Amino acid sequence: MVKALITGITGQDGSYLAEFLLSRGYEIHGLIRRASTFNTQRIDHLVQDPHDPSARLFLHYGDLSNLEQISNLIYNIQPDEIYHLGAQSHVRVSFDMPEYTGDVTALGATRILEAVRRSGIKTRLYQASSSEMFGNAPCPQNEETPFQPRSPYAISKLYAYWTVVTYREGYNLFACNGILFNHESPRRGETFVTRKITRAIASILAGKQDKLYLGNLEAKRDWGYAPEYVEAMWLLLQQDKPRDYVIGTGETHSVKEFLVQAFSYVGLDWREYVEVDSRYFRPVEVENLLADASRARRELGWEPRVTFQELVRIMVDADMAAAGLAPIGEGERILARRSTFPHAQEGKTWVR
Repeated sequence: MVKALITGITGQDGSYLAEFLLSRGYEIHGLIRRASTFNTQRIDHLVQDPHDPSARLFLHYGDLSNLEQISNLIYNIQPDEIYHLGAQSHVRVSFDMPEYTGDVTALGATRILEAVRRSGIKTRLYQASSSEMFGNAPCPQNEETPFQPRSPYAISKLYAYWTVVTYREGYNLFACNGILFNHESPRRGETFVTRKITRAIASILAGKQDKLYLGNLEAKRDWGYAPEYVEAMWLLLQQDKPRDYVIGTGETHSVKEFLVQAFSYVGLDWREYVEVDSRYFRPVEVENLLADASRARRELGWEPRVTFQELVRIMVDADMAAAGLAPIGEGERILARRSTFPHAQEGKTWVR
């Protein structure tokens, strides 16, 4: 049984990745932060009693700021694959907490790599890099595009990116960067703009909210569907040689376009409910991110399936259902007719 360690397993990507790997027969170990309240909502449906002989998901308390703890965990688990997704991942918050962001997002990756190097185990490591590293570089952006980071978050991710490259070339580790462009889902954090919009729509329809306050409506992003992106993470680690890949849809849409799609889906005019608040602007903005994922299409056989409009409808329907409202239903029908994890369902065998 292949063993995988996932940092950030309780996040959007970590939860979908755990589902995907379990569907392929993996044993999963997840790193979670200790808190006084449970923070495992996204993976509660996967958790089993560890005393159950059939259990294949195990959670471990840990902190990315503690090298000794990380080293002990990796040495004891001896994972075949490591998916390092844990980070302080909110771009706007990184301006308010730059030191913490650097410690967790930049040095956290360094600690993971150093723990692998010290342990001497043979493992394959995936580092969750970010399109934010490109900043205002000309579109479209691919693996050869020079980076121009414009936030403490992006700078921290770039530090981690080059650390992966250095350990790969210097210590012959199988380590690669997945440079993922924005990917969303009903499990997206509630403070991220897409989820903020879809939750607000449900609250407005339920009579619990009158206004939605947002920042830069003209910012353009390449938005995809998160479950498809975790498949790409896995595909990166199934290749013969480690390499870095850009993952995205090749389409760009503004925040305003997302608003129009989401509000019109439920028959509302967004202009009656949305106001711009300068406090949500970044000190330095990134105007346009657009992926050129041709290498991933060519070498991994990966490509997106859920369209931008379908993504919006999936998210709106999910938040309406969560608010106790009847969904429009189109988002649910989209999911019903699309395979979430085709590589798992096709039962493909990938040779290491």
